[in-house]
Amino acid sequence: MESPRPDLTITELERNMNLSRREFSKSLLLASLSAVAGQWPTRVVRAAEPSIKAGTGFIDVHTHIGTYTDPKKNLTAEGLIKWMDENQIEKSCVLPLTSPESTKYLQTTESVLAAAKDHPDRLVPFCSVDPRTTHAGSVKALVGMIQAWVDQGAKGFGEHKVGLNFDDPLMMRVYEACQEVGIPLLFHIDTIRGKDVPGLKRLENALKTFPGLNFIGHGPGWWASISGGLTPK
Repeated sequence: MESPRPDLTITELERNMNLSRREFSKSLLLASLSAVAGQWPTRVVRAAEPSIKAGTGFIDVHTHIGTYTDPKKNLTAEGLIKWMDENQIEKSCVLPLTSPESTKYLQTTESVLAAAKDHPDRLVPFCSVDPRTTHAGSVKALVGMIQAWVDQGAKGFGEHKVGLNFDDPLMMRVYEACQEVGIPLLFHIDTIRGKDVPGLKRLENALKTFPGLNFIGHGPGWWASISGGLTPK
């Protein structure tokens, strides 16, 4: 299924020279969230209490299930949904972590798809693959792998949290594949994963190279770069 496009595209945002950096970043994030949310059904049916009326809850675009750094702590899908109910979260995007720099304990796309299959009205699965894999190194191979996950229900790609420069040729292959498949990509930027420099020149290169791909920003490098202009209150 072709991914719907938001009314405001990245290319149009770049052309609008009247936008401040902060306004640009806000518009980019909203456009990306619109692309993801547009793929979700509006009808929500669940037995869990307290119930959340469709259209009244929040959407959490960044969650994980499984083990992260502490082997004694494991967040199940049921545990996540319990937290969602307690915090008025209607839907959550669940992101796998497949790169060695992203977590001590990898969280596979297959486990995320399985959790979403058990809770289709609450969990929105994303997919992910490390671009350094030797089994899907070409753009064509990546497209085939990602499309297979989309056919199983994946709505986006991420968390893209890889120990390479943001516009490394291997990373650019992933962006090209996601653009071709038609799903948004949620990325992480800092000095270790998705590496960039002040001003985010590498991200800018990716945005200009793949204007049809909806990027969703995350990570210390991203937040630090969009926080200019704030004044203490």
